[in-house]
Amino acid sequence: MPHTASRFLAEGPRVGIRHFTHEDGAEFTARVRESKDLHHPWLFPPATAEAYTAYAARLIEDPTKAGFLVCEKDGGAIAGYININNIVEGAFLSGALGYGAFAHAAGRGLMREGLGLVVGHAFGPMRLHRLEINVQPGNTASIALARSCGFRLEGFSPDMLYIDGAWRDHERWAITAEMRTSG
Repeated sequence: MPHTASRFLAEGPRVGIRHFTHEDGAEFTARVRESKDLHHPWLFPPATAEAYTAYAARLIEDPTKAGFLVCEKDGGAIAGYININNIVEGAFLSGALGYGAFAHAAGRGLMREGLGLVVGHAFGPMRLHRLEINVQPGNTASIALARSCGFRLEGFSPDMLYIDGAWRDHERWAITAEMRTSG
């Protein structure tokens, strides 16, 4: 399943990030199906070709979204994905992050490296000022990832998002361009 014909927007020692393409559908959906137990009950990424086509189209065509695949440099396999949603320009210059690792890459530090690359890209070429992550309190892996990349806990929102059949509480984590440059 490795995707060899890719050009990275940014790269680290082990991964690079690139935008979604329609051609990534077969690998992406196979990785989603392999990762069902890892994702449940937190995430429900597209697992069919039809769902992926609609999902990728939104990320590719909607200027308020930017989707990134985290790919292993050795072979190009998709390790996970990170999306910036609800991008607001003007005085706000902000976006909301959503992400997921795939089972074969979980626990290997690839998503930490990938998230660092996406944050750098968002504060660099995209010229955003603030990124936010909303995480269910029990999702300890996602909270650890946010914390390890310099995001700070800013608050708690009861019944914030409708996920898996119910309104779920979320912690709000954020980082600004100034926080990133100050260390």
